[in-house]
Amino acid sequence: MPSCCGLKIRIVEGKTYVIVTELYQENPGSSVTYAGKSLADQICSAKNLNIDDIIYLECNPNTNSKLSFYDEEYFVVDFNADMQHKYHQLSKDKVMRILS
Repeated sequence: MPSCCGLKIRIVEGKTYVIVTELYQENPGSSVTYAGKSLADQICSAKNLNIDDIIYLECNPNTNSKLSFYDEEYFVVDFNADMQHKYHQLSKDKVMRILS
């Protein structure tokens, strides 16, 4: 099923960050997490990027829930790691440096 996500590409201190964000209610298809590697490959192909030269981030946006585990979070994804080491959450300070 076709899917959609938010996409931002930023170059910060010589590093290329590819940031994808889940759209939840606005996305009829697969989540960015489920389709991560395929999505990264498609983005790299469309934007002429080498997947080995990017830092791929997934954003789970704030859903305005009273539960703290629905706050906005950013994760670096390492597609070559095992499941236990595939995701590494970024601090809010690191996210701000990348996005500002």
